Amino acid sequence: MLLQEKTFSLLELASVREDGSITETLRDTLRYAQKADQLGFERFWLAEHHNMEGIASSATSVLIGHIAGGTERIKVGSGGIMLPNHPPLVIAEQFGTLASLYPGRIELGLGRAPGTDAITMRALRRDMRSADDFPQDVGLLQQLLAPLKPGQKLKAIPGAGTEVPIWLLGSSLFSAQLAAQKGLPYAFAGHFAPRLVREALHVYRENFQPSEVLDKPYAILGIPLIAADTDAEARYLATTSHQRILALLRGQPLWLKPPVEDMTPLWSPEEEAAVKDFLSLAVVGGPDTVREDLEALCRELPFDEFMFTIDVYDPAARVHALQILSELRRRD
Repeated sequence: MLLQEKTFSLLELASVREDGSITETLRDTLRYAQKADQLGFERFWLAEHHNMEGIASSATSVLIGHIAGGTERIKVGSGGIMLPNHPPLVIAEQFGTLASLYPGRIELGLGRAPGTDAITMRALRRDMRSADDFPQDVGLLQQLLAPLKPGQKLKAIPGAGTEVPIWLLGSSLFSAQLAAQKGLPYAFAGHFAPRLVREALHVYRENFQPSEVLDKPYAILGIPLIAADTDAEARYLATTSHQRILALLRGQPLWLKPPVEDMTPLWSPEEEAAVKDFLSLAVVGGPDTVREDLEALCRELPFDEFMFTIDVYDPAARVHALQILSELRRRD
């Protein structure tokens, strides 16, 4: 019953295949979300990244609207909006508009890191020091999305009264502590920064203060996942993710590349160790292996929901991974 006790959700970067186009990527992203919707996944979040070849989710709010418009039930949100890149009022208006179009289905996950480099931050007209204002900016967003108060001077229209659910995202202890203080739900980015997962989840739960939003802590664990019919096939498909993280470490474009039979010629021993450390929370295998590894995480870590990042080159194989996950929950 361990897996039935957890909610299943997805994080999406709209990853562009090496031989593909952004138009094809966005088409496949919608089909992927539609399948997740049909299979009963809880939420589908899109990540904000800029100036990265191979990732097409930079206009995150626009893409959220596209996905929400093409699905029926699944909650759609940001995983996350990098708040230092944006004026809070603009985000409140964007998500207030989305919530007005798709009532009850829009969520606002917020990150403190800019998620990009200094050159891109300047192009976004933001200051590197704006991350220091994150707690204040989160508070302002909460005010702007709450019902209007008498005499309120600054108003988000649309936005006011929509009460779009806010989540805090992080890969360190800062956001875990802030989410606990504010009584907000928390998502840990274990899909790219697994080292502090235990400490962050512990800090969040131990310091949680009940709020109007939550009476007890609620945590998402983000992890990479490759599920296939056999362990061997899953390991083969996972070489796409290995090549992508290797490109990230080398400062190269992040196109999704076809899987390979052997990674040995592509990386040095030091690079192999670094990639595997980056993906140390990854679950890779056939149905039985995936079940065992997911259940081990359930026993080991205090969280409520899985959020899977599935980097697979073939869109059909990625959809098949969703089917495997759905069947595992039904069999549990």
